[in-house]
Amino acid sequence: MSGRYSDHDPEHYERPRRRTRPRTKERPTYDDAVDGVVVTVDRGRFTLLVDGTTVLAVKARPLGRKGVVVGDRVRVVGDTSGEEGALARIVEVVDRTTTLRRTADDDDPVERVVVANADQLVVVTALADPDPQPRLIDRALVAAYDAGMAPLLCLTKSDLRGPDELLDTYRALGVPWVVTRRGGELDAVRERLAGRTSVLVGSSGVGKSTLVNALVPDAGREVGRVNTVTGRGRHTSTSAYLLPLPDHDGVTGGWIIDTPGIRSFGLAHVRPEDLIDAFPDLAELTGDCPRGCTHGDDEPECGLDDALERGEADPDRVASFRRLLAARSGQDW
Repeated sequence: MSGRYSDHDPEHYERPRRRTRPRTKERPTYDDAVDGVVVTVDRGRFTLLVDGTTVLAVKARPLGRKGVVVGDRVRVVGDTSGEEGALARIVEVVDRTTTLRRTADDDDPVERVVVANADQLVVVTALADPDPQPRLIDRALVAAYDAGMAPLLCLTKSDLRGPDELLDTYRALGVPWVVTRRGGELDAVRERLAGRTSVLVGSSGVGKSTLVNALVPDAGREVGRVNTVTGRGRHTSTSAYLLPLPDHDGVTGGWIIDTPGIRSFGLAHVRPEDLIDAFPDLAELTGDCPRGCTHGDDEPECGLDDALERGEADPDRVASFRRLLAARSGQDW
């Protein structure tokens, strides 16, 4: 039996194949790319500083799902003139030196990168209006130690309450601090920020934006007020923002990153057993700990307990470390 169509029927012929450019593993070198730093992120658009010029950019498709956050150092191609309507492309994210992370809750597996390449985390807390939140401070310190960042406590509104009671809690940890008051001098703060990239974190209403506006007069960060009923501040900063800190009376400037106010600081990404590495003097006392020891209060045969019995460890420092460990573990939070 012959086929339905003869060789001369149109249906016999094969459908023409799509002609597409053959794929290649070669990628553009982007030899003409220039360096930039991410200032802020807003709905898929990235504001950069490129050679002192403010540039708007998007992320190039080859970067895929790779996140780009404030503080990232990037390589950029395209129109970097900064003129209205100009748009550049981020084609590479330079390896980060530090990464500050947080999660929504302690059992949330999704990490959120807050900022990149900051070397100092400034925990801003008011001494009153609103009242301090030591557990939130503890968690921010844990995140700083985990990220390899130097911590700094910045205590605001000292005109309403003295700092001694709160500082007693952190002296054993050796965390440096500065104290400010409304309308007061900020020389001590500038000295701590000089030549560094510092990210400011804290609850809403503690005075972060007020502090930023005082340090960078043309910053224009919106300032909120504390609700007299709930004692909570209103979110004024809606996104992280990198700002150059100007030189002042011989003090070298630096960079500061203002972040939105936080009400929780999840630490699901931090392994409790790794926290000890941020305390070298205590870590060297744990060499004989059983495998898997987290060095908490309830760990049997912990080397820290043995060191305390022998008088080789500072009891206040061990207690402070274990308080941070308990904060990470979700105890009493």
